[in-house]
Amino acid sequence: MSGHFEALPGGGAAVPLDEVEVAILRSLAVQMLELIGPGDEPAQGEDPLAALFRDGPSKPPSDPALARLFPEAYGDGDDEARAASAEFRRFTENDLRTRKREDALTVVRSLDRLTAAGGPGGRLELDVEESRSWLGALNDLRLTIGTRLEVGDEDEGSGLYRLPDSDPRKPMVMAYLWLGALQETLVETLMP
Repeated sequence: MSGHFEALPGGGAAVPLDEVEVAILRSLAVQMLELIGPGDEPAQGEDPLAALFRDGPSKPPSDPALARLFPEAYGDGDDEARAASAEFRRFTENDLRTRKREDALTVVRSLDRLTAAGGPGGRLELDVEESRSWLGALNDLRLTIGTRLEVGDEDEGSGLYRLPDSDPRKPMVMAYLWLGALQETLVETLMP
């Protein structure tokens, strides 16, 4: 896996992806959609405007990966900090979930567009808005995989990155590192 993003004239980014890379990215984005869960559609007969102001959850997710994607706003401090975090979460998590879902859907749709255009791989071109969505999705995927692998700041250069091929974590570590390289080159293309 060696593709990296390059800036397009006028904005946006492009990356060459082979069939395996497309399949991996698509699979990971679909898994992200499943992890985040479906969006909250207005109930039948519910005023769509009222649905916009529906309260979200006030407790952090129990799944460590979701807790990493939707962290406490004010940490795990005292009762006052927990109450402030619950209030913040209640008003922001639904919108954050929607944005993360839209970012993952952008990845899936753009990969589908690539495969529909003539094969299982090729040069994927993204406009500026799609590039931003990809950046968000790549970040979310890395956070999720890193949480599952229990990667911490102290793990830079650790044995986790030098696993034998027989270790069942090896494919996820390789995906984590590859997504990081994609993310880094995409950031570079979006910088002025």
